[in-house]
Amino acid sequence: MCLAIPGQIVRLIPDSDLATADVSGVKRNINIGLVSQEGIAPGDWVLIHVGFAISKVDEQEARTSLEFLQSMGKAFTDEMTAISGDERGS
Repeated sequence: MCLAIPGQIVRLIPDSDLATADVSGVKRNINIGLVSQEGIAPGDWVLIHVGFAISKVDEQEARTSLEFLQSMGKAFTDEMTAISGDERGS
């Protein structure tokens, strides 16, 4: 199953289409090129899929999505494991 996980932009990486996002406490660099025309800035929320921000969302939508994904249990845990780069898995 493929999921888009909400993350909050922490910082933009100068001279690139990259930004650091916080996804449930895990900070990762993501590509924001697909949503850059929407005016991405630190503090904004995006939905992330395979390392790419695929849409900008408001904070309420991000929190609602995160709560729903957390309720999915193993699927959410597996996705967070993939995002964190932890290959131990379960």
